[in-house]
Amino acid sequence: MSRRPFVAGNWKMHKTASQAGPFVQELAVRVPEHIDAAVCVPFTDLAAAVAGAAGSPLKVFAQNMHQLEQGAFTGEVSAAMLLDLGVDGVLIGHSERRQYFAETDDALRAKLATAHAAGLDVILAVGETAPQREAGETESVLRRQIETAFAGLADDRAAATTVAYEPVWAIGTGKTATPDMAQQAHAFIRSLFPAAVGERVRIQYGGSMKPENAAELLAQPDIDGGLIGGASLDIEPFAAILAAAA
Repeated sequence: MSRRPFVAGNWKMHKTASQAGPFVQELAVRVPEHIDAAVCVPFTDLAAAVAGAAGSPLKVFAQNMHQLEQGAFTGEVSAAMLLDLGVDGVLIGHSERRQYFAETDDALRAKLATAHAAGLDVILAVGETAPQREAGETESVLRRQIETAFAGLADDRAAATTVAYEPVWAIGTGKTATPDMAQQAHAFIRSLFPAAVGERVRIQYGGSMKPENAAELLAQPDIDGGLIGGASLDIEPFAAILAAAA
């Protein structure tokens, strides 16, 4: 089955609202046909990014959301709040959220269900740390993360979820999994779903994809796009990755 490539830029804690609007407006006209593209931006940038992307195919994602509709959760943001801003989707489970903010697989299962119920597109990030990889635990970690997050989710919603495989040891380190290593992990993730679901799930590579290695990574049969970190903060390298995906 042919899956439409999907490339998303994760800005992390970069860019102010005054920077986000013009950047997104410039980027939006660089999105090629036949692919999906998004930017995952800080909460304060969402309104400006939505305005900048208006009328274009570029989607705007939040970087996190709470699993409950409302309540006494200071500093958190709900799905309804994102929808009210015109946001298209949400990135959940990034390794930095897991590592620094103690997000658990169980919490992510609730967030995934809530996001889908609200009508948001979802990117769920999964991946192993360096010690886990060195201990030969890559597949067991991925299995736990996927099976817990998707437990109880209807097949149509599971198939509509994008999974981002981010080998944590390759994020911000300059290291990149070889195309063969990345393909092996992506194929394993796909195998964790029922066949009819797995053939539809898009799996992005999220480990230091750059213009120099994008084409080779994206040529792998189970790599359907990228979750881009540092290279998404500047127009030209990000546009080059979008072009490679097209």
